[in-house]
Amino acid sequence: MTGTGDRMKEPIHISVRPLVEYVHRSGSIHSGFRSNSSMLEGTRVHQVIQKGYKEHDRKEVYLRTEIHYQDTLFMIEGRCDGLIELDGVWTVDEIKSTSLPLEDTQGDGQPVHWAQAFLYAYMIAREEQHHSMQVQLTYVQAHGEDIRRFRRELSFAELEAFAQEMIAGYAPYAFLLRAHAEQRDASIAMLDFPFDTYRSGQRTLAGSVYKTIAEGVSLFAKAPTGIGKTISTLFPAIKAIGEGLVNRVYYVTARTTTRAAAEEAYAKMQTQGLHMHVVTLTAKDKICFKDENDCDAGACSMCEGYYDRINGAVSDILANETLMTRTVIEHYARKHRVCPFEFSLDVAYASDGIISDYNYVFDPRISLKRLLEEHKRKGVVLVDEAHNLVERGRDMFSAEMQKSPFLELKREFKLLSPEIAAAASAVNAHMITLRKRYADTGKAVETSSPQEMLELLAPFVEAAERELVSGGGVSDAHRASGTGAAYALLLETYFAAQNMLRIAALYDERYVTYIEAGRSEVRVKLFCLDPSHLLGQAIKGYRSAIYFSATLTPLAYYRDMLGAKEEDYTLQVPSPFHQEQWDVRLLPLSIRYRDRERSKGAIVDMLAGLAEELKGNVLVFFPSYPYLREVYEEFMSRDVLADTLVQSPGMTEPERDRFLEAFQPGQERTLLGFAVLGGVFAEGVDLPGDRLKGVVVVGVGLPQIGAERDVLREHFSEQGRNGFNYAYVYPGMNKVLQAGGRLIRTEQDEGLLVLVDDRFAKEPYASLLPEEWRSYRLVEQAGLGKEWTDYEF
Repeated sequence: MTGTGDRMKEPIHISVRPLVEYVHRSGSIHSGFRSNSSMLEGTRVHQVIQKGYKEHDRKEVYLRTEIHYQDTLFMIEGRCDGLIELDGVWTVDEIKSTSLPLEDTQGDGQPVHWAQAFLYAYMIAREEQHHSMQVQLTYVQAHGEDIRRFRRELSFAELEAFAQEMIAGYAPYAFLLRAHAEQRDASIAMLDFPFDTYRSGQRTLAGSVYKTIAEGVSLFAKAPTGIGKTISTLFPAIKAIGEGLVNRVYYVTARTTTRAAAEEAYAKMQTQGLHMHVVTLTAKDKICFKDENDCDAGACSMCEGYYDRINGAVSDILANETLMTRTVIEHYARKHRVCPFEFSLDVAYASDGIISDYNYVFDPRISLKRLLEEHKRKGVVLVDEAHNLVERGRDMFSAEMQKSPFLELKREFKLLSPEIAAAASAVNAHMITLRKRYADTGKAVETSSPQEMLELLAPFVEAAERELVSGGGVSDAHRASGTGAAYALLLETYFAAQNMLRIAALYDERYVTYIEAGRSEVRVKLFCLDPSHLLGQAIKGYRSAIYFSATLTPLAYYRDMLGAKEEDYTLQVPSPFHQEQWDVRLLPLSIRYRDRERSKGAIVDMLAGLAEELKGNVLVFFPSYPYLREVYEEFMSRDVLADTLVQSPGMTEPERDRFLEAFQPGQERTLLGFAVLGGVFAEGVDLPGDRLKGVVVVGVGLPQIGAERDVLREHFSEQGRNGFNYAYVYPGMNKVLQAGGRLIRTEQDEGLLVLVDDRFAKEPYASLLPEEWRSYRLVEQAGLGKEWTDYEF
């Protein structure tokens, strides 16, 4: 471990690109559209230029140098695109691809690009003792052949002065981070577990997390609800920072509620003396001060001049804050007049801890793109509620296109842009061909990627990018007319098509192409059946990953689907709760779709009896909104003395908060909250003590039977697994376990759990129930107080 004061003597390591971007970036955030030419396209452009080099020219030259500044050694490294000889002069060639027309290239090149090239030139001149160096910027239009070059020649003295100027501009920020790291490590060394005692299972989990990080592998931990998984994973990860094993902790979740738990855990440790920079990333559509579609310098003052103010904003918040929640980010964003979403990302790259959605680590479209590989290698990812990552991963690595946007673009751009209209028309025509081909069945599953469609999407993407980069004529006048809507559709379709092409590059035996052809719509989906390989690739660069949940059941399935390696660990923490805390009852009705009308009355009878018996707060979970509404309406037709709340689709955060706030202790009569399995109230909700006295789970949670689910079932059956379990049973029962897990949250809680479905007593469902649920009383009649029979298997 680095001792107190040692960090102030350590060299500061920085790569060329982030160094020059910090010092030289300026200007505004432009556009709802930013050219998203892929890394693959940028690589292609570089390769085309480099193929023209002479035999003795060098490409991809690794460079490293040291610069002393104010008693501190700065270690700088980078890789220049080319070192070539032009007219007898050694020249650094810096290649930049752009979607902009080359005549729009800023002046004689952007200052940040010159800065990058100058720094490379200094490093080469110093290493090879050149008295001067020539520097060349080579701009290449992506998807085209247009090239524009600018050259300058500088003496070694000029290059050396420039390098010193770069370090002088960066040093205050570097010193701020270094002083913080010193304080952080000292605080971690003194940090004790922030509670007087460990709960049952917590020490085992925390120890396993630390051991896993130390060995640089991953852990799949099934740990019961209520033991404090968040603090049991964060605390050892933070200790690993203090020991120098990692320097950053990524706490990733699927829901806002679990992000709040991580913030509370960090806040608790801060009261014990922890000093860490931790930032919560909030989705753009939630944190944006304006409509996110107005995220442009012309429409938002927070975007205008953003890069001129951002360095001061980042330094200010890092100097004065540690736990940077959404509220804190918004405060400093207003103070410095910077976009809160982009600001939070810039803060994240400088922070020790990041709390975010899964997307920022796993999704190739959204992940933290500027994260350097060395930062990943010293990072640990804590995956909360990891059972959710299977379906989320499947969604992240799938992509789909529909016919209707292309037909509309064909019509809208007939006069605005014949090129766009023609490209959209070609895709639309192909979709019509598919509709005719599959007219009899209405759908098809193919095991190869749709090459013909992909070949048509590529020129559409290129044409759309050119149109959007040129501004698309989206003036205020256009927005007021219908033209703005046409360009909004072009932008949306562009991103969808680009994602289709990106996902197509990942297509392998784990994918199928699923086609639905209706009378007016055609849908083509690149469907990722098994996300395990790609999830494993996404996490590969990090030192360690900790996957934890109360419902990783069965563990073998989740190891399989989350991409575990042979050397990764598995842990099952026993439940700290006693059998006596649970009053589990089974109402063995058939609630299969065909029987729901007959079972509805019996469920209402049971709920009426429960309201009379329990006199407390109860959550009742249903397999779907329609069935919830049917039972609720019949319940309300009875004269039952109970209050009710009903979850509705698309509830806002304030509406969800009001729903949960109603569950207060000491209610005079029963409150029944009607909600859906797998919804926001079935996971990550903590209502301890008398805030929740009962939970009713209606059904075994199976996903609705459909074509895509059947494709999954067939795929896994062909792989030698139990396809029905993989596609239906395991995802469904996970919802049941999560919903039932809302009931007992502490070792003092007691409550009633009612399972409504005869399948709970049958395999494979019975063996997936937790041990403490497996001894229950059977409800022979609908009323809860009538004719109970002990039932155990």
